[in-house]
Amino acid sequence: MTMTDRLAQLSDAGVSIWLDDLSRQRLTSGQLAGLIRDRNLVGVTTNPTIFAKAVASGDDYIPQLRDLAARGVDVHDAVREITTTDVRDACDVFRSVYDATGGVDGRVSLEVDPELARDTDRTVTEALELAKAVDRPNLFVKIPATEQGLPAITRTLAEGVNVNVTLIFAVERYREVIDAFMAGLQQARANGFPLESIHSVASFFVSRVDAEIDKRLDAIGTDEALALRGEAAIANARIAHALHRELFATERWQALAADGAHVQRPLWASTGVKNPEYSDTRYVDRLVTAGVVNTMPEPTLHAVADHAEIEGDTVVNGADAARETFERLAAVGVDLEDAFRTLENEGVDKFVASWHELLETVSEQLG
Repeated sequence: MTMTDRLAQLSDAGVSIWLDDLSRQRLTSGQLAGLIRDRNLVGVTTNPTIFAKAVASGDDYIPQLRDLAARGVDVHDAVREITTTDVRDACDVFRSVYDATGGVDGRVSLEVDPELARDTDRTVTEALELAKAVDRPNLFVKIPATEQGLPAITRTLAEGVNVNVTLIFAVERYREVIDAFMAGLQQARANGFPLESIHSVASFFVSRVDAEIDKRLDAIGTDEALALRGEAAIANARIAHALHRELFATERWQALAADGAHVQRPLWASTGVKNPEYSDTRYVDRLVTAGVVNTMPEPTLHAVADHAEIEGDTVVNGADAARETFERLAAVGVDLEDAFRTLENEGVDKFVASWHELLETVSEQLG
């Protein structure tokens, strides 16, 4: 089986393959276009960590940075010009995919300033400003699923802006995300926006769950606890998907769908494996089901192409076993609620740190 065969199998199973990375070099070299052509790639996600690495690691941004410096642009505005330029150009690269899929794929995501993660009003303001600055129909604005982010998701969708909800860890928080999504569509409809023009994904983080819960299982140290290492993340995602199927079969959703609304697709994020003891494709081939997105770092994409075992749906029939896994985790002493709260807080903090790194790098290059 060739690399293309495995990726084609994944696509044929209904999984949209997105890349969790973007840089000026990928755009100008034609590498991104090559992945679309040769690796079944149909979308891209970005985050502050990705941009911090991109700007710090190459010379591709120097001409724009020189222009920004000559114009006296401050560092925050400079960062926004740099990131929106890359995202706008990536949207153009994916425009043919967007058109061919009726707007389902061909998407590029850009995150609001992570320092606003606990500020609803400023998140909404920035989300609308980013949508206006990029000015492309295939943009997703990323908003974190914090408690304060939930109403921001609703209010942004109500203005007809497409949203990628990020940093989802707990299934109960995912329930709130779906409620915020449907409320946003209801308000958008009341505001006169055609629902068929609004799309959204919900980014459920995967590998970080195993990293956190495995650490807690190691600390407990019993045979029963250690036997559960590496089981939490897949189980969590499968339970989340069961909730997705439940809530998108309700009368509330059916009424929205009748008016042209599109389902908010689950997106498996953080799918690069952090523990070298685990298969490097486990967060892809064990989470195959129709109507989802899997956004992968490039090494994971190539690993999937090389040796993943794509054997049909590996999600829908696993919900009951996944719930049993969670019962066993609780029984050995894992505080799941605390673990997910920790993951959310750490997720915000990591992106804030990367944002500061990006600001510092740009500030230095502006002189």
